[in-house]
Amino acid sequence: MTSGTLASGGPAVAPTTHAGRTGILTLFLLALVVVTLAELIGNVSIPLGHGKIILLPLLWALLMGGGLGLAAPRLPPALRLPVALQHAAGAILQPALLLFVAKLGLLVGGSLPKILGAGWALVFQEFGHFFGTMVFGLPVALLLGLKREAIGATFSVGREPSLAIIGERYGMDSPEGRGVLAEYLTGTVFGAVFIAVLAGLIASLGIFNPLALAMGAGVGSGSMMAAAAGAIAAQQTPEMAKEVATFAAASNLITTTIGTYFTLFLSLPFTIWAYGVLEPILGRGRGRTEAAPAPAPSGTVVAHASPAHAAPAFGLPALVLIWIATAALGLIGNWLTYGTKPDGQVLAGAAIIVAVVIVGEVLYRLAGRRLPAVVWASLIGMALTYPGTPFSAEIAAATGRINFLALATPILAFAGLSLAKDFPAFRRLGWRIVVVSFMANAGTFLGAALIAQFWMHPPV
Repeated sequence: MTSGTLASGGPAVAPTTHAGRTGILTLFLLALVVVTLAELIGNVSIPLGHGKIILLPLLWALLMGGGLGLAAPRLPPALRLPVALQHAAGAILQPALLLFVAKLGLLVGGSLPKILGAGWALVFQEFGHFFGTMVFGLPVALLLGLKREAIGATFSVGREPSLAIIGERYGMDSPEGRGVLAEYLTGTVFGAVFIAVLAGLIASLGIFNPLALAMGAGVGSGSMMAAAAGAIAAQQTPEMAKEVATFAAASNLITTTIGTYFTLFLSLPFTIWAYGVLEPILGRGRGRTEAAPAPAPSGTVVAHASPAHAAPAFGLPALVLIWIATAALGLIGNWLTYGTKPDGQVLAGAAIIVAVVIVGEVLYRLAGRRLPAVVWASLIGMALTYPGTPFSAEIAAATGRINFLALATPILAFAGLSLAKDFPAFRRLGWRIVVVSFMANAGTFLGAALIAQFWMHPPV
């Protein structure tokens, strides 16, 4: 296993630019319209039995962005979203997520004593993240008749590092490769919507401690974490909502930093073993069990370990402009939905968040890209607001006036604007593996929440 593969989430692919400056400007104008409409719609609560589902502005932004891409062939030329811009939106999504991560890091810093007080709950809930996907997803996959695709679809939540791990070991043309690709695409297209609906429904039942659910929300995907934490926080008091965001960020940071190695050395071997045990019992056509292909030689990178995307490459100056523009979009929601006008203190808070991201990106590059940029941004944010740091109270006050959900809405808008390009491949994968992917996503959330709940409220 090459270190470069793990660090980047897949083999390096030379990006090509199909969207110029005019296209990027058009993309941000579309995002401006989507974000404004989403925030004007606001929160919508739907009763469901004893619980309820809350649809947040970030979900409206995701759905409107995705609908705009899917409807592009039937729209007037001025409103069409060509594939090149969909790829550009996907390329913008990752750096835009750093703003959300930095904001959460600034929240976490002041609450570190409380987080450390969670003790074993925060430590052991990570096992729920990494084994919950298999426990919930693998039996369903076998009952639906999937073979070794079930391994790729259920050994993890299926983000970029998982593609790299399966691609290197089996190749993406293998059953395992098709399974992890299905999980990846399902998470990309529906993951945020699904996890937000599920998290909101579970939170409304009042069964779990909100902080246990917050830890469950840290699944290792920034957009899914934002959607789940938002759905939980929307049903809490303002003070508890901040704690939900804080614990979700702490859990997500742990999942992000150790997730690749945990899935490589624990989750994948355990899922392979469980498949061998359960397939003869639950699988259809037990006499046709597929043998595992031989792993690729150590150090060999199999081609196509991640989906090819014709995404533009951004230099640091372009990234700075993207961060400033995305932060400005976030301030719109901060005003429309949360009633905080962009006065001097709010603008200073936005500037601090952008500065944290810039410094994090610079350190990420100076350190040889060995740690993800999200880790650097999180650590810097935490250090700035940690009690005892000079001016920590002032920094916390300025950045605290920007609601973390306001920053999530433009991020989900870009996610939505990038979705349509993945639908052709998504349709080819079939409905069964989509169901399995949903079960795996539910498993990583519920598994961690159950373990956290146990440690926070042990039986007497």
